[in-house]
Amino acid sequence: MSRLIRAVIDTGALRANLRALRGFAPQARVVAVVKANAYGHGLVQTALALPEADAFGVARLDEGIVLRDAGVKQPIVLLEGAFTSEELADAARSAFDLVVHDARQIELLEEARSVHPFVLWLKIDTGMNRLGFRPEEFAATLERLQRLKVPPREIRLVTHLARADERNEAMTREQLQRFKVAIRGHHFPTSIGNSAGILGWPEAHGAWIRPGIALYGVSPFADANGTSFGLRPVMTLETSVIAVRRVTRGEGVGYGAAWRAERDTTIAILAGGYGDCLPRSLGNGSPVLINGQRAPLVGRVSMDMIAVNVAGIADVRVGSRGVLWGAGLSVEEIAKHAGTIPYELLCGVRQRVAREIR
Repeated sequence: MSRLIRAVIDTGALRANLRALRGFAPQARVVAVVKANAYGHGLVQTALALPEADAFGVARLDEGIVLRDAGVKQPIVLLEGAFTSEELADAARSAFDLVVHDARQIELLEEARSVHPFVLWLKIDTGMNRLGFRPEEFAATLERLQRLKVPPREIRLVTHLARADERNEAMTREQLQRFKVAIRGHHFPTSIGNSAGILGWPEAHGAWIRPGIALYGVSPFADANGTSFGLRPVMTLETSVIAVRRVTRGEGVGYGAAWRAERDTTIAILAGGYGDCLPRSLGNGSPVLINGQRAPLVGRVSMDMIAVNVAGIADVRVGSRGVLWGAGLSVEEIAKHAGTIPYELLCGVRQRVAREIR
């Protein structure tokens, strides 16, 4: 069946990015973060394409269960942990690793009837102020975990960086120092580096790195693209021309006639709108590739369609290929035009957009 708009997923690029990220932290093992449907790339397809990953990170229990049901054997880390005794029992049955960031989660472990020895990732809040125990709570919290009736199979120490995507930001150094002071005298494996930490802060790697956006070929830094770090875009969002029409000088295009032609020109209408993933905030002039050439968006993004000015581009016809982002047009650039971040664009790819795995 023909797909007017499709997200083409390059599994070769995915694996190449994993290898590239290992090169930035050659001594570290890798938790490949595949939460939120693998940042829009497809949860199961992404995990199955990464047999070399040491573990996978998901936000919630149901994501992990989907992976286990699909045959994924690697360790799976629940990055938000378990919140009820039922979830804890499900996590034990699926042999998930657990992040522990709240006192109630320790109570669940103390009360559990399960004899499953979890790998526990004890989260220390060094300044993100989202999840985790404060540094001054670390010693007492660690002691509780070590006194569990069923001792953990392993304890690992983890923190999360709030501003690592801002180069030379002092807060990152402060967080690293707080973490170092908090765990002084202990020799548990550590995990600090998210994508920005991996690429920009060598001192933040730890024994385990946790690449998210960079795994998909996208830079976590606002002033660089993934290609700057030897990464390749994994998703190319392709579309198709569904109509070509002449517009005369002074005529408007789309809802509200938000763009008017300054001269006679040719407009191509492409499949894809905010019902698929394109934010309505994309304005006039945002680039689209048509037959490999840049063409500016004209008029407002509607639910199912956009219009682009294809003056000067030869052989544009119904069925011509368009690229909304990916190979040849970075999602980082489109995010800037939309006034958002690449994460939101990728995670926003709707279910009606077909994924084509290559």
